[in-house]
Amino acid sequence: MILTDTHSHLYSEEFDLDRNEMMQRAINAGVSRFFVPSIDSNYTTKMYELEKQYPENVFLMMGLHPTYVKEDYLEELAHVERELASRKFYAIGEIGIDLFWDKTFLKEQQHAFKHQIQLAKKYKLGINIHCRDAFDEVFEVLESEKSDDLFGIFHCFTGDLGQAQRAISLGMKLGIGGVATFKNGKIDQFLNEIDLKNIVLETDSPYLAPVPYRGKRNESSYTLLVAQKLAEIYQLSVEEIAKITTENSKQIFGI
Repeated sequence: MILTDTHSHLYSEEFDLDRNEMMQRAINAGVSRFFVPSIDSNYTTKMYELEKQYPENVFLMMGLHPTYVKEDYLEELAHVERELASRKFYAIGEIGIDLFWDKTFLKEQQHAFKHQIQLAKKYKLGINIHCRDAFDEVFEVLESEKSDDLFGIFHCFTGDLGQAQRAISLGMKLGIGGVATFKNGKIDQFLNEIDLKNIVLETDSPYLAPVPYRGKRNESSYTLLVAQKLAEIYQLSVEEIAKITTENSKQIFGI
C-alpha cells in the first residue's frame, strides 16, 4: 500500500528533535511519498537538505506562502523565479490568499497569487492553494486565470459542497486532511457526494492533527488516519483509498 502525503512541512522546527524517527514512522505506516510546500526563502536550504536525505520519498514545491507576503514580497517572488529556473520542482506552492490574520497586504497577496499561477503555467506545473477566510478572493483570481493549463490542489479544503464543485470545475483536486476527522469539520458530511477521483490526502504537518491527536503535533504517519476516515465515508477499503488518491496525486505532480 502506497499512501501519499501531498502537503507536509517536514522542515518545520517542530520536527528538529525527531525528524528521522518521524519519517520512519510515516514510512512504516505506508506513507512513502511526501510533497513539501515552500513558505518563503528562509526555508529553501532546509527543503533541499531534506530532499538530499530522502531522495526517493521527498518531492519539493516552490512558492511564496500568502501570510509571508509583506513589504519585501517582490524580492521573495524574485527568489521563487530564480529557484524555478535553476532546478526541478513538482508544483508551485503553497500560494493563495489568507485574510485570517491580516488584511493589510490583500492587494499584494492577490498580485503574488496571480503571478505565481502564471509561473506555474510557464513551467507546466500544478499549483497548491492556501485559502483562509478568502474563498471569494481566491476564486476571483482563479476565474481570471481559468484555462486548460490551470490545475492543482486546493490544499486543506474546508469549504462547502458548492465551493468544492467550483474548485473542481477550475481544475483543482481537494486536499483532505485532519479536518475531515473533526466533529465540527463539516466536510465529512458531503465528501461522499464528491467523486474520489477529485481527492488527494494530506496532513499539513505539523498543523491540524486528525482525531485522536487533535491539538497535538501532526505528522505524516497520520495520513493513514485520514485514509481510514475516507474509507469509512466512501465505504471502500483503506488500500483502495490509498491507491486512488496516490494515482490522483500523480496526475497533479507528474510523479
